[in-house]
Amino acid sequence: MKYVDNNQVQKKMGSRLFLNMLAKSLFLLATLFGLIVLVILIYRVFRDGAGWINFDFITNKLSTEPERAGIMGAILGTFWLMLVVAPVTMLLGVGTAIYLEEYAKKGRLQSLFQTNIANLAGVPSVVFGLLGLTVFVRGLDLGNIVLAGGLTMALLVLPVVVVSAQEAIRAVPQFLREASYGMGATKWQTIKNVVLPASIPGILTGTILALSRAIGETAPLVVIGIPALLIPLPDGIFDKFTILPVQIYYWTLDSALVSEYMNLAAATILILLLVLFIMNSIAILIRNKFQRRF
Repeated sequence: MKYVDNNQVQKKMGSRLFLNMLAKSLFLLATLFGLIVLVILIYRVFRDGAGWINFDFITNKLSTEPERAGIMGAILGTFWLMLVVAPVTMLLGVGTAIYLEEYAKKGRLQSLFQTNIANLAGVPSVVFGLLGLTVFVRGLDLGNIVLAGGLTMALLVLPVVVVSAQEAIRAVPQFLREASYGMGATKWQTIKNVVLPASIPGILTGTILALSRAIGETAPLVVIGIPALLIPLPDGIFDKFTILPVQIYYWTLDSALVSEYMNLAAATILILLLVLFIMNSIAILIRNKFQRRF
């Protein structure tokens, strides 16, 4: 029978408890640091911008006079941009996910596709801006219109939609597919009537979160030359435009010359945060309402 040294056991237990407490404290400090920085940023934005938000600020056009400047053009530009990004990302993203999960044979080729899609999700957004500038703005000679910007932003968030749609489709139990096949359904009928309805909460949640990222991105649109000048209000996808993050970016730069532009940028940030909060809330509601347990 082996002799157990109680002192050594107690020392090991004490060291493990100490490491556990140390790790817990470090994680708590990291969380508190992030929350404190976030609270400070939100406080600064509210302090500088809340007083500038009114009906005229929402409905007015851009102006060189800070007191008369508004963001209606940026709001409409954001709206038209999302009308391009949303259908493109959903059709291409969900279609790619269905092919990779339901039709593609398991092997090296599929692994290569999966690896490249995962790598694309981590590519800096400015690279997609250069791609959009080369392909859409100059290659197809679209110029810096809503359509070119929407296609560029669709490429940016497409990997996120593909990955989230794959996870949602993969989560559908296999016995549901087998039951559909057992009733004589074809593969496409099974996908359309069984797999997609069961995975739609995850797909919609991932898509809305991807669209939230597209709304908040600035670098790709700055690269393709989206202006923030006194342009007319956009009426369609073939008009020039600006969006809320680009307007924030340019007003922040101009604040070095005119201090009131910093207040306009802060007020626009509050509007953008409200839009993002609404979109993320919708994603949560969709997930909770349609989530099924098998």
